[in-house]
Amino acid sequence: MSDRIKVTVDGVDVEVEPGTTILQACEEAGAEIPRFCYHERLSVAGNCRMCLVEVERAPKPVASCAAPVAPDMVVFTQTDSVKAAREGVMEFLLINHPLDCPICDQGGECDLQDQALGYGGDASRFDDNKRAVEEKHMGPLVKTIMTRCIHCTRCVRFATEVAGVPEIGAIGRGEDMEITTYLEAALDSEMSGNVIDLCPVGALTSKPYAYTARPWELKKTETIDVMDAVGSNIRVDTRGREAMRILPRNHDDVNEEWLSDKSRFVWDGLNTQRLDTPYVRRDGKLAASTWNDAFAVIAEKIVGKADKLAAIAGDLVCAEGQFALKSLMDNLGSPHLDCRQDGAKLSGPRANYLFNTTIAGIEDADALLIIGANPRVEAPVLNSRIRKRFMMGQFPIAMIGAPADLTYEVSHIGAGTDTLADLLAGQHGFADVLKNAQRPMILVGQAALARDDGDAVLAAAIQLAENSGAISPTWNGFNVLHLAAARVAGLDLGLLPGEGGKDTAGILQAANSGEVETVILYGADEIAGAALGDAFVIYIGSHGDRGAHRADVILPSAAYTEKQAIYVNTEGRPQMTERAAFPPGEAREDWKIFRALSDHLAVTLDFDTVEALRVKMFAVAPHLAQLDQIEPAAAPQAPQAGTMASDAFGVAVEDFYFTNPIARASATMAACAKAKGERAPAKQGTGSHG
Repeated sequence: MSDRIKVTVDGVDVEVEPGTTILQACEEAGAEIPRFCYHERLSVAGNCRMCLVEVERAPKPVASCAAPVAPDMVVFTQTDSVKAAREGVMEFLLINHPLDCPICDQGGECDLQDQALGYGGDASRFDDNKRAVEEKHMGPLVKTIMTRCIHCTRCVRFATEVAGVPEIGAIGRGEDMEITTYLEAALDSEMSGNVIDLCPVGALTSKPYAYTARPWELKKTETIDVMDAVGSNIRVDTRGREAMRILPRNHDDVNEEWLSDKSRFVWDGLNTQRLDTPYVRRDGKLAASTWNDAFAVIAEKIVGKADKLAAIAGDLVCAEGQFALKSLMDNLGSPHLDCRQDGAKLSGPRANYLFNTTIAGIEDADALLIIGANPRVEAPVLNSRIRKRFMMGQFPIAMIGAPADLTYEVSHIGAGTDTLADLLAGQHGFADVLKNAQRPMILVGQAALARDDGDAVLAAAIQLAENSGAISPTWNGFNVLHLAAARVAGLDLGLLPGEGGKDTAGILQAANSGEVETVILYGADEIAGAALGDAFVIYIGSHGDRGAHRADVILPSAAYTEKQAIYVNTEGRPQMTERAAFPPGEAREDWKIFRALSDHLAVTLDFDTVEALRVKMFAVAPHLAQLDQIEPAAAPQAPQAGTMASDAFGVAVEDFYFTNPIARASATMAACAKAKGERAPAKQGTGSHG
């Protein structure tokens, strides 16, 4: 393009966009520039001075992160004056930095270590006493040793700009400057753990992981998170069979490089309260059993009575397991099957239940209506993307449902279906805002759909999207925000009631009346045990949670870090997990359990390997084979529905830290919930974050 600017870096010519910084131009030319304060997803601070370069005709070295390029600029990154300047900056940074490397958790993956080796000197000229800084309290997740802090302010900028909780800042001046949380309180954010990744020294480290392992001892596995329906890309670090920590991986279209606190710190729940052997309830008590004995007990209950069998799939289960369960139920001839354990009224074409705009597409929208959702606790990473769009400006946001602080300005225009009906009739001011927008977005949450009139709410939301121009040949602004990582794959594969079959509510009712005698709970832990009446319950899952407590037979399965399996996120993107560790004891992968069970029920499934299973699964849902690709769905179609009740929308997530069995098994999540409870009253009078 003609308006690009030519820059010469160490003799290499590159063309860059106007407004590009010298640092970015140097990276484009292949020159490595050291930095501590600069981060490509945060605003420029320009306060560490490590990125100094020499610019032709400039009187002194220039901080490349803050200086824009100019036409025909000539930059040098390896001259003697640049090396001397960087060495001087490093010497200043190390003046007060303690020699903690042998006991510092950042050791082995520390920017300061690497850059001191690459750009620093080999001796110190400083003889005075080093300064010491008191430790700060940042809650149960972030461990602070602030004597190590080099004041890069990355954590301050992240909290303010990305997380939307301006609670970290600097106090004091000069040598007395300290980074701290205001009021010495724990960070009030579901994204607070990201400051650990951002900190280039060991000032902010992971409190649960402290002093447990060194990076070179750990086996690193790149996989996918299932704590919510965003499908964040993660890396699981294990030692032996034990998960030691979880870190985010960069994926610009999904989670950028951020990760929610639940996804990051739930790893201790993977190691505790695990089911590692089959159990059978005898004389009212669960007793350890063998696989064959457990299968024999199940066969006794099911063979010849398949019409009295029902199955419910849970929130964390994989596509392969769900396909195997559906195949088993089809072979047995039972139509009572559902993957919507919360009772959400979702079905029909794919566009009816996908986040059609896509997560990255949020940045292209120019108006947003949120119906019955709280993205901050339901999908914190997606919420940060909405905040990112809000920070760009010209993005009106309105909300129908329970009021909440979403970290950006929201007009709370109503509590329930009455407001939705007004918008549909064009009798509310925000209806005009949506109509006048070029690319309006409507986001429907599970609190609006998991109701008796959920299908009517869905129909109204789709109708509103059509009326307001949110659905056009070039833009699909109708979005469903899921909570469960398993849900989209379940809907894609048709884990819904067959002809004459019952949904989750119908199954529970039939279990109480005796019409359904046996219920398979496949990872379904959000159903109260008493709701199943006297039914014989078979639980297949990884943790000793609610489902296992109610079960008559328990079959132990693998957690998401212990199998290679496909999950489909809320936008319809299939992604594959990788095995980071093996399941404990006798636990087996989900599909293998259904395959072995089918033998004992005399309805053998026609696949013996996961590859053969996937061939059949891809025949049913071909888009699942396109890993990391989104197959655009056609326009949504409003279902045939009754009328909406007039009551307000509830709350889909009561406690962010306890939404699934793995989180409930985590001591770290319990500590977070406790800290959140202690902090709640202190919020009075402090104002909200805008």
